[in-house]
Amino acid sequence: MQYDVLIVGGGMVGASLACALGDGPLRVGLIESHPAEQQWDEAEFDIRVSAITRASEQVFRAVGAWAGMRAKRVRPYQAMQVWDGTGSGSIHFDAADIGEPNLGHIIENRVILAALLERMADFSNLDRYCPAQITAIHREESRVTVSLADGQQLQARLVVGADGSGSLVRREAGIETIGWSYDQHAVVATIRTERSHQDCCWQRFMPDGPLAFLPLPGGFSSIVWSTTPERAAELLAMPEADFLSALQQAFGDRLGAMLATGPRAAFPLMLRHAKRYTDPRLVLVGNAAHAIHPLAGQGLNLGVSDVAALAEVLLAAQAKGEDIGELAVLRRYERWRKGDNLAVMAAMDGFKRLFGNQHLLLQPLRNLGLRLADQAAPLKSRMIRRAMGLEGDLPQLCRGFPLC
Repeated sequence: MQYDVLIVGGGMVGASLACALGDGPLRVGLIESHPAEQQWDEAEFDIRVSAITRASEQVFRAVGAWAGMRAKRVRPYQAMQVWDGTGSGSIHFDAADIGEPNLGHIIENRVILAALLERMADFSNLDRYCPAQITAIHREESRVTVSLADGQQLQARLVVGADGSGSLVRREAGIETIGWSYDQHAVVATIRTERSHQDCCWQRFMPDGPLAFLPLPGGFSSIVWSTTPERAAELLAMPEADFLSALQQAFGDRLGAMLATGPRAAFPLMLRHAKRYTDPRLVLVGNAAHAIHPLAGQGLNLGVSDVAALAEVLLAAQAKGEDIGELAVLRRYERWRKGDNLAVMAAMDGFKRLFGNQHLLLQPLRNLGLRLADQAAPLKSRMIRRAMGLEGDLPQLCRGFPLC
């Protein structure tokens, strides 16, 4: 089978890229090893959710997947409340302060992926291989051959690694990464609380890591509790009543009593960044290129912006008659995205270290900084607009304009 682009990894980022290239001039193949969940009990929530910025929302709208997400289940949030659990500093963001209807949406990961897969079915220039296991990736001067476990061989001018932090594509290319483990695990669960979340994201910074409550429909919240691996193991092993008691003690009573929890899980946290995003006939997007701390919920949004930039570069090159697999073309994407990704990664790493440091002199300065920032309306407005993807060198899709 001959393609222009082969996408390895059919998760949210890979599926977004497939949709961004849908109905276009490029022939696209998508390879995914695990079938996605597309039907579920509506009374239950996915244990993993994502905070979707306005820029990502615009991408999903432009590729025709947003309506499918809204038809399933999304929750807009109008405010964010962040405070230091060991001091008095806090900062509050409100959509009304910048004249926007909301700051973003909290969406279950399975809802995002299911809507993207439904949209992919509309494209005649796209083939999906799932479940499919890759046995070899062989690059030549003018093409890439990907061998599958069932004996099929797929050829393309370009292979895209959208296969996550343990990327096979990145390893096969010999692209090294830099980074470190945070020695933290994020405990995730769905919680029912006594009081309404008020369509607000709540986040308390504690010495072991931040604890966030993200609003879901029906008065539920999704929590992301970053803590030590040892404490995470303890929290997973606790009976429900003990876990709710520990959660209450850690978060306080801003949402009243912790009434119930769904299943719990935990995953390790790290910072990882590929030394380069490109190689001849090969490019990386999403977590294959970068992984960050989830304290501001920017991980998926960075990946969606990667997708928007790469799709724009590839289609522009194709329109000019250029070879989309040439390094000169692919480096346009890398130059576009690498600086922004590094800036966000550095900011998230800095916040994590700032609030995790309990030095006696640093605590009062940190709390003073939060209070001053909360009172500086222009600074807050700039911060939140940038985080929402309303400012900066945005790809066309992030501004809501389709490419095809």
